[in-house]
Amino acid sequence: MKPKFLIRLSLLLSALSTMASGQNVLLEAEQFDQTGGWDVDQQLMEVMGSSYLLAHGLGVPVKDAVTKATFASPGTYRVWVRTRDWVAPWKASGAPGKFQVLINGKPLATTFGTEGEQWHWQSGGSVEISGETTVALHDLTGFEGRCDAILFSKDPGFSPPNELAALAAFRQKTLGLPEKPVDGGSYDLVVVGGGIAGTSAAVSAARNGLTVALIQDRPVLGGNGSSEVRVWPEGHTNQKPYTHIGDIVKELVPEKTPGDANAGRAEIFADKRKTDVVAAEPRITLMLEQRVDAVESRGSRIFSVTSQNIRTAKRIKVSGKLFADCTGDGTVGFLAGADYEIAKGTKMGASNLWNVLDQADEKQVLKCECKDKDALSMATQAGNVAAPFPRTPWAIDLSNKPFPGRANNNGQWGGTGLKNLGGWFWESGFDKDSIKDIERIRDLNMRAMYGAWDTLKNVDKMYPNHRLGWSAFIAGKRESRRLLGDVVLKGEDFRTSKQYPDGAFPCTWHIDLHAPDPKFDKGHEGEEFISKATDGKDFKYQGPYWAPYRCLYSRNVSNLFMAGRDISVDHEALGPVRVMRTCGMMGEIVGKAAWIAVRHQTTPRGVYEKHLPLLKELMQQPGAMRRDKLDGDLSPLAKAP
Repeated sequence: MKPKFLIRLSLLLSALSTMASGQNVLLEAEQFDQTGGWDVDQQLMEVMGSSYLLAHGLGVPVKDAVTKATFASPGTYRVWVRTRDWVAPWKASGAPGKFQVLINGKPLATTFGTEGEQWHWQSGGSVEISGETTVALHDLTGFEGRCDAILFSKDPGFSPPNELAALAAFRQKTLGLPEKPVDGGSYDLVVVGGGIAGTSAAVSAARNGLTVALIQDRPVLGGNGSSEVRVWPEGHTNQKPYTHIGDIVKELVPEKTPGDANAGRAEIFADKRKTDVVAAEPRITLMLEQRVDAVESRGSRIFSVTSQNIRTAKRIKVSGKLFADCTGDGTVGFLAGADYEIAKGTKMGASNLWNVLDQADEKQVLKCECKDKDALSMATQAGNVAAPFPRTPWAIDLSNKPFPGRANNNGQWGGTGLKNLGGWFWESGFDKDSIKDIERIRDLNMRAMYGAWDTLKNVDKMYPNHRLGWSAFIAGKRESRRLLGDVVLKGEDFRTSKQYPDGAFPCTWHIDLHAPDPKFDKGHEGEEFISKATDGKDFKYQGPYWAPYRCLYSRNVSNLFMAGRDISVDHEALGPVRVMRTCGMMGEIVGKAAWIAVRHQTTPRGVYEKHLPLLKELMQQPGAMRRDKLDGDLSPLAKAP
């Protein structure tokens, strides 16, 4: 029997040999000319090596993804499609993620997404092809079908590799991707992660005269506070004695108005507002749709990060003097060997928020974000307002179980009735790895949503004119890796009002920790999907509490800052620091400290040890102040953004 490494080497050499013969045409789904109603999902790139397309139609089949492919050699090709049956881990029947592959408008005989718990290459039989060919993904259900890639091979005996290293080499050679990443330049500060924390850090550093690269793996900024995830940013800014800390956050995040809430309309999360603030800073180079997956470091210092485009797979290497890990997952720190912790036992999970709409209400229909909006509008105008929903036997069976929104069952602080559906407490993954298991966590959230809506519509016979209106397919994470700094802030520090000499950002949110809600977890042990937040006097403190600067840099990677929910805190202290306005203020401090570090040729630790009075001086200055050059004086902007 061959050792595993020899088997892998044999598979890799076989794949490279077949590639060299020019017999393969590989189509990455995320690279299709038109993705139609399919979404690009990058959350699993560390596990599967690329992003993929997701048919997230909430039960309505999405528009075809279409591309043109050129085949230099006509003939018979065997077809392989990399996909999976996403409910198979639960031994659920029905394979809801079904789709077809159309060749010049004609479907292959095989229906895909119907087999296999893991991502794999499903055989699609053979097809005759010549010249330029139109290839399409045709969704059959609207229930989360997924496709990574399609391979056409003239070698009938060839099976494409599935093991990650061999698959990566196969992709690179077959797609003709360069072996070395493109040089993306060198900067004073490289910020990885474009949530509220990372965006605030980039703007703060740029206004202080630094050159900044801001790298974000989605097409929009804002992270959990974007239109893609729709968690409303909480926490109070501009607190005494440093009343300008929070100025930049206020530029990025609109003030809350009546009706604004989690899972609200896209426009209230103001994606363009964030992009406009960044675009107004000439020292920021914004790199969207780039996911960092490699770090070059020597000793205790990072020299560069390398990212992969979530659509094109092209790679960019970005160098810097300083780096800020604002990924939430502590990705840069982890890859660089930074000390970190992950909660043992129960940890806070992730939510995929969702909402419903009444299609008998023309105003709601006009504002809806449904992928079939045109057809829905026409039906509503014609008086066809009934909204049937199919049975979902593959979802969580809630027909005889309570859940928030059903028959006098309310979630914590959820209000009543429909207000209980899709809110913050629809959360799972309490015992899962929020990085490696994120697809399963998200999929459990989806099975809970579809199961609840099936029960309300088809068992309880409620809401005959309502339909699912929107759902996040990007998970809103709460807890992951926490990178360790010179101070690891503890929950008890909040309760005892422990004072630090380097208090740098104010915390006002309570010690907010989530665990499965015992009111709803019976029968779902290990697969809970409703949470309960800590409440009561043991989880309150006298605020605002000024958390120390020393939580914002790594204790063993000398040029690494952190901002966001991956900073140096214990599990309890994560509760009050993780809300987004607070995370944004961390970013503002990182930007100011980065200027000190560059200007005085020191490290993030050196800022505390040698230049703390200067940092406090900068903390007194308005966020709308900028330096014309690295060592220049600060001057007010002509007009604050």
